[in-house]
Amino acid sequence: MNLPNKLTLLRVVLIPFFLLFMYLDIPYHFLIALLIFSAASITDALDGKIARARNLVTNFGKFLDPLADKVLVIAALTVCVEFSEVNMSAIPLIIIIAREFMVSGLRLLAANSGIVVAAGIWGKLKTAFTMVAIVVILLWLSVCYDFDYSIADSVKSAVDNVAVPVLIWISTVLTIISGGVYLKGYWHLIDSDK
Repeated sequence: MNLPNKLTLLRVVLIPFFLLFMYLDIPYHFLIALLIFSAASITDALDGKIARARNLVTNFGKFLDPLADKVLVIAALTVCVEFSEVNMSAIPLIIIIAREFMVSGLRLLAANSGIVVAAGIWGKLKTAFTMVAIVVILLWLSVCYDFDYSIADSVKSAVDNVAVPVLIWISTVLTIISGGVYLKGYWHLIDSDK
C-alpha cells in the first residue's frame, strides 16, 4: 500500500477516535477531538497531492478518499447537531447528506458509462471550507468547555447564535452550488427512459 493510500486509511481510522473523544467526559476532550479532526483533515490535503506528484494514484485511493471525506465531515456535523453546546439545525446536515447521495449517484451513472467524475473546484472548496468551519467550532467548544474561560455572555451569544450558524450555512450554500455544478455537468446521464 502506498503512502497516499495509507494517509487516506489513517483518516478513516481516526474517525471513531474523533467520535470517542467528542463523547468522553474527560478533561480536554474537545481539544483532543479537535486535534484528531485536524489531523484527519490534513491527511485529506496531503494524500491527493502526494498521489498526483508521485504518480501514485490508485483505484483504491479514488474509491476511499472521497468516502473518507464524506464520513469524517458527516460524523462531525452529526455530532454538532446532537450537542446542545453547538447551535446547529439539522437542516444543513440533511442538505449536505442529500448532496453527497446525489453526487455519489451521478458518479455511479458516469462510471457505468465509462466516465470518471473528478472532484471539481466547487467540491474541493466545499470540503475545505466545511472542514475549516468544523475546526473553528471545535476550537470554540474547547475554549468554552475544556478551558472554562470566562467569556462575556454577549461574546458567547454572538459566536453561538451568529458565527457558528453563519459558518454552517456558508458550508451549506457551497454544498448546494457544488451539487448544482455536478448535476448540470452530468445531467445528460440521467435519462428517464433508461
